[in-house]
Amino acid sequence: MAFLNATEMLGGYGETTILNSCTISVNKGEIAVIVGPNGAGKSTAMRAIFGMLRLKKGQIMFDNQDITNLKPQERVGLGMGFVPQTNNVFNSMTVLENLEMGGFLNNKDIDKNIQDIFSLFPILREKRSQTLNELSGGQRQQVAVGRALMTNPKLLMLDEPTAGVSPIVVKELFQKITEISSKGIAILMVEQNAKQALAIANKGFVLVQGENKYTDKGSSLLKNKEVRKAFLGG
Repeated sequence: MAFLNATEMLGGYGETTILNSCTISVNKGEIAVIVGPNGAGKSTAMRAIFGMLRLKKGQIMFDNQDITNLKPQERVGLGMGFVPQTNNVFNSMTVLENLEMGGFLNNKDIDKNIQDIFSLFPILREKRSQTLNELSGGQRQQVAVGRALMTNPKLLMLDEPTAGVSPIVVKELFQKITEISSKGIAILMVEQNAKQALAIANKGFVLVQGENKYTDKGSSLLKNKEVRKAFLGG
């Protein structure tokens, strides 16, 4: 069984069903990418996996434990880290203060983790005393990822990590995500830059109306003519 295995997820908001028997999985050290058109249920799947949406049906197994009914904070305690697309940092606080806020579960590791994050994102060391209001969009995303890493996650979930950043920063962020996964951390992300994301993905999930339309290796999905035509611009 995969390290994270969310199977047959059925759920939505009120009477509206968004996820229709959706299945997502990822192993340690792997990068799994969820792509698809707007409204396909990508972010909803992430919210369900993190416990922000209660499923009507389905099961979520994480590290050999059934977490289907656990609260988000309980999932964080088990090793899940989540970076939402918006409201993922404290803009009025400094870089260092944001990272320290992420270390509340692992007080003993705070100093070491901060140094590890500064090694991963050197620009944050330079900017550590600046408030996030003074940083670029890409730098704020680095802080958001760094803050999630402060919890020592076994699984890092990223919802549109490259939204609103420049193409150069997109490339750099994907390099850093690959570096994080090489340390044995499982990565699950929703991404609008589908081609670039699938290029670094071990596996990809193409969702359409909350269902798995295609599930395959990232490289195989990039070569799939139907996927390219429908979702990757040809």
